[in-house]
Amino acid sequence: MGRLCETDGLTDDQTEILKAVRQFVEEKILPVATELEHADEYPQEIVDGLKELGIFGLMIPEEYDGLGESLLTYALCVEEIARGWMSVSGVINTHFIVAYMLMKHGTEEQKRKYLPRMATGEVRGSFSMSEPGLGSDVSAIKTKATKGEGGYTIDGQKMWLTNGGTSNLIAVLVKTDEGADSVYKNMTTFLVEKEPGFGETAPGLTIPGKIDKMGYKGVDTTEAIFEGHQIAAEQILGGEPGKGFYQMMDGVEVGRVNVAARACGIANRAFELAIAYAQTRETFGKQIADHQAILFRLAEMATKVEASHAMMVKAARLKDKGERNDVEAGMAKMLAAEYCNEVVQDSFRIHGGYGYSKEYEIERLYREAAFMLIGEGTSDIQKMIIGRSLLKDYKLR
Repeated sequence: MGRLCETDGLTDDQTEILKAVRQFVEEKILPVATELEHADEYPQEIVDGLKELGIFGLMIPEEYDGLGESLLTYALCVEEIARGWMSVSGVINTHFIVAYMLMKHGTEEQKRKYLPRMATGEVRGSFSMSEPGLGSDVSAIKTKATKGEGGYTIDGQKMWLTNGGTSNLIAVLVKTDEGADSVYKNMTTFLVEKEPGFGETAPGLTIPGKIDKMGYKGVDTTEAIFEGHQIAAEQILGGEPGKGFYQMMDGVEVGRVNVAARACGIANRAFELAIAYAQTRETFGKQIADHQAILFRLAEMATKVEASHAMMVKAARLKDKGERNDVEAGMAKMLAAEYCNEVVQDSFRIHGGYGYSKEYEIERLYREAAFMLIGEGTSDIQKMIIGRSLLKDYKLR
């Protein structure tokens, strides 16, 4: 291992966890990642290995049978996993967001019902906020939950559910009629149970199938169609309607740290591939690493990887302290995603024509990096969040 993406001030437990994850990535993920990705094959053996490592319960408190670790520990593990294959980090990301939302906002009954089984991976979570034609305008969601005598009826269509097929618990944001003046106070998060798989996975809930994507393969990304799905009021996250938007935004905030970590992992791997290739490829009688143009490019790539890692670590540590981190999480996600794409593109160029061949790993990373620009909000959305927060902080009196 090189010197990039090292983190100061880790405990012995954190160091041992990262060592175990790094070894798992080297032995179980990297050797098969490209083959599985090209086949768009779900990495079941890898997922089973992550269950044994305790990754699915990494942040779940010990009282609910988890490891009780911090967001920082989780983010650093995600960084390592994404270095091996970004899709695998996607398998655990939405699961983690749902577990986090339960920990922060769930009733005690909901926590005891789901968290111990989420820690083992028996219950697998997915996260559903977006809809067709919706984009980043969450206020425009149309999926509704109508209250009746026996609970609620959900109708509508959701989009871009990571783990939509393999999960058996969906945290889904819908509109409810709370009579509030603000549209954001008329939204509720429901905990929807279903069977894993495709087709009708619960009465009134259909998961049509996997969406075919340019990258981010292996992991299942789906739609969810609700047609008269009956659900009890007890399945409202936290037990109180009208708080769904704020619960979801809390989950997305930590999700942005997660995506920043994924981008750091991809960028680090792209740099590793580039600096190795630059020392084996020869042109004009010397290795290309000895050409100043390549040397400068490698230096810039490494600096971008380090800057992204440092900002991601800062955002995670602020959240762990219970402090506000909306600006830092947005900055980390934006910077890491943009730098990830730049580093991967530079690595692609260093590989020359071979980078365009599917035999080389950089081809896969090139397609995966693009998703970092979109997941958990585009860079433009991050800039809006950052800019608005800064205006409040620096408002002239």
